Amino acid sequence: MPGKFKYTNRLTKLPPYLFAEIDKMKQRELNSGRDIVDLGVGDPDQPTPSFIVETMRRMLDISKFHRYPSYIGQKEFREAAARWMLSRYNVSVSPETEVITLIGSKEGIAHFPLAFINPGDKVLIPDPGYPVYFSGTVFAGGVPERFPLLIQNNFLPDLKKLEKKFKDIKLIYINYPNNPTSADVNDDFYRQLIDYAHEYNFMILQDAAYIEIFYEHPRPKSILEFKGAKDVAIEFHSLSKTFNMTGWRIGFAVGNQELVMGLGQVKKNIDSGVFGAIQSATISALDNGASAIEEIRKQYLEKKEILASALNDTGLELFKSNTTFYLWIKCPEKFDSMKFTKHLIKQCGIISTPGVGFGKFGEGFIRFSLTTSLENIKQAAESLKIKL
Repeated sequence: MPGKFKYTNRLTKLPPYLFAEIDKMKQRELNSGRDIVDLGVGDPDQPTPSFIVETMRRMLDISKFHRYPSYIGQKEFREAAARWMLSRYNVSVSPETEVITLIGSKEGIAHFPLAFINPGDKVLIPDPGYPVYFSGTVFAGGVPERFPLLIQNNFLPDLKKLEKKFKDIKLIYINYPNNPTSADVNDDFYRQLIDYAHEYNFMILQDAAYIEIFYEHPRPKSILEFKGAKDVAIEFHSLSKTFNMTGWRIGFAVGNQELVMGLGQVKKNIDSGVFGAIQSATISALDNGASAIEEIRKQYLEKKEILASALNDTGLELFKSNTTFYLWIKCPEKFDSMKFTKHLIKQCGIISTPGVGFGKFGEGFIRFSLTTSLENIKQAAESLKIKL
């Protein structure tokens, strides 16, 4: 019997939850007593580094943190984020006007369109891409227009083909290093996109959640390292992936003052900021966490090499990359991404993510995540070699 309360048009415009059937299949396998290795979720399985946790314990006793925090973030945290940008990427930003604290980068990315996108404004969304780009645009009343990321272009947008769209858009989302494809960009891409943004007067939102997850140099770059970027771009950074802090819900955005302050106006009216003790603990991560990041990278690299070797032995085609904790794998010819995902569950006991869940151009691929134990990775690798 249908309910008497109807969802808004905003919610009905969102894509269906594609993974519900996969979740049911996983639960059926578990209920039958079968071992399942979940390579579908991008949630780090390792604990937050102990020095961050210890700092947090000390901060919990500080009474000033028991009150409402600043909605744009503690001055000390924004200063630490500015130091981080300078030391890691040689980017100078003002902690007063060009940095804002977020309840995780997802929150900031989702709320950003509310500050700058009016109903009917066109926004370019990568496909395949993180679903929040689409939903954030829809919630603001914007019109999302997808652009393809194709393997023949190493999953980079074809900027020349997009130029005719640049004349009519207000904002473009980009995400490098990329989820789900694991691709990274070259310097020319950033330079050209920044030039187009100046010429056609649109904003660039760069989601840099995976910028610190890389395995060989040269390292991924911040878009703000390039001339003219700060005139048109805002970049979102996540502590979740960098320091295994997904549950802490903290990140920050940096870049153009007008864009940062506009997001701040939205947050002022929607949330009450990040718990002060978490901000203070995260200052310690930003200032003292270089060795912890190196260790996290080493763990992912070991897992990546094990799975990549198994995939190679089975003849599956893996997109080769230097970044993220994802593997983007081409489906065998007789499978689409949903069918191959189901096949891996039944045949190998492995949960993956179907590429079509990230958009129609993700069809034909699946995504593995390295965010599970080394033992699980080894189990998955053996299962692929023996049973696939």
